[in-house]
Amino acid sequence: MRTVENFEDIRRAYFLNGQSIREISRDLHHGRTLVRKAISQAEPPGYQLAQPREAPVIAPYKLKIDELLKESKGLPRKQRYTAHKIFELIQKLGYGGSEGSVHNYVCQWKKDQKPRPAYLPLEFEPGQDAQVDWGEAQVEIGGVRMVVQFFVMRLNYSKARFVMAFPFQKQEAFFEGHVQGFHFYGGVARRIAYDNLKTAVFRVLEGHNRQEQTAFTAFRSYYLFESRYCTPAQGHEKGGVESDVGYVQRNFFSPIPQVASFAALNELLWQMCLDNLQRKVRGQDEPVADLWRSERELLLPLPAKDYLACTLHVAKVNPYSQVVFETNRYSVPTAYVGKQLVLRAFPFRVELLSLDKMVTTHLRCFEREKDILIPQHYLDLLAQRPGAFEHALPMRRWSKQWPPAYDRLLAELRQRLPDGRGIREFVAVLKLHQDYPTEQVEKAVSQAVAMGAAHLDGVRLCLRQLQDVSQAPIPIELSRPELAALGSQPIRLEQYNQLLGVR
Repeated sequence: MRTVENFEDIRRAYFLNGQSIREISRDLHHGRTLVRKAISQAEPPGYQLAQPREAPVIAPYKLKIDELLKESKGLPRKQRYTAHKIFELIQKLGYGGSEGSVHNYVCQWKKDQKPRPAYLPLEFEPGQDAQVDWGEAQVEIGGVRMVVQFFVMRLNYSKARFVMAFPFQKQEAFFEGHVQGFHFYGGVARRIAYDNLKTAVFRVLEGHNRQEQTAFTAFRSYYLFESRYCTPAQGHEKGGVESDVGYVQRNFFSPIPQVASFAALNELLWQMCLDNLQRKVRGQDEPVADLWRSERELLLPLPAKDYLACTLHVAKVNPYSQVVFETNRYSVPTAYVGKQLVLRAFPFRVELLSLDKMVTTHLRCFEREKDILIPQHYLDLLAQRPGAFEHALPMRRWSKQWPPAYDRLLAELRQRLPDGRGIREFVAVLKLHQDYPTEQVEKAVSQAVAMGAAHLDGVRLCLRQLQDVSQAPIPIELSRPELAALGSQPIRLEQYNQLLGVR
């Protein structure tokens, strides 16, 4: 193989040293044909086929393969001919070659039939357009490696990007990502582009028409932005956010973040988005942060209250004072057994309401068939049935977390008050958690046990003392001059003599 260096040596010998073709051929051991080529051009030509390679085995069947491929284009998408199926069909016609040759021919045929796409450079007005998409990445939360879904929003003018992680792509996460993104930008873009997401689109109609989900229409109406949807399978129509998804995977999630919770992960991502505003995009004179500040003034203003990024469900309380949602069971106070409640499912919490009254709130569980219990919900029932205290699941879980002083208090109450009366009084102590902060109750129980007052009244006394200490007296400022000498004047004892003659 002749290289560029060989050509350079020949050309130097001919043009600079004045050697003849015969001398160069003899000294450099090259044929005269090669020497003449080097003199006429500065680099060796690439390999070129003089004529197409023959394919004697498959050649007689190419016309049939072309017919099958053209026929396949008119079939339903999931019933079109694969290269393997075409191989089987032409085998019946006598083809004796390899399947790989058929695959190669089919692949090349499809490439030749498909035109190369061309794109236009785009420019956007400030405050007008944004794009939204989803991506996924691996993280480590609480020591457990898992795949999370991350929401990405991009302002098209300033190129500012916002990222938030969720355990899923459900509608409540879709809404919450928007709400937090609007807060990050300080306003709402007037038009947002999407894929045909099920959380937003109920049915794809002809052209760019879409039948949207009712909940998404209400959400869009609340913030007054317009929605625009890409042509199916044409993700390049929102190529900015598509590239942002890849950027976030390579930069925000590499190395794999190790955090304690989703809240900690989203705080980390928020800070990364702020830091990322300092970058400068190719072709722009100003950094992203400066463009975003000027764009923020043209965004739609945020409403006074955030939209409730949740889905609503009707939940009936079972005999165990629980409601079932996504196979998990969440506790409510026992007074609501048998009643219907409204469950509001947010991305990271679950709220239960009775009419307009808030009943309870739980952290949302992302596992399956788990019991999420708040022990205080069962205290009224335990006061009626103290015999069930030992085996009550809420109490067994709580006892693994409370301070040792609680166990000593329970033991003394049981010894002094048998027949369940000690357990009832202990449950009354636990009910103090409903009215006082947990830290204060735990400290009061420890003090009561230490001073030998291991009973309900002793704990209440310690609680009152803790509250009196926490409410320090307000100092009085004596700024009046006439009161400055108060308490330092001389005592006049003769005034007491006047009392003798009062009667």
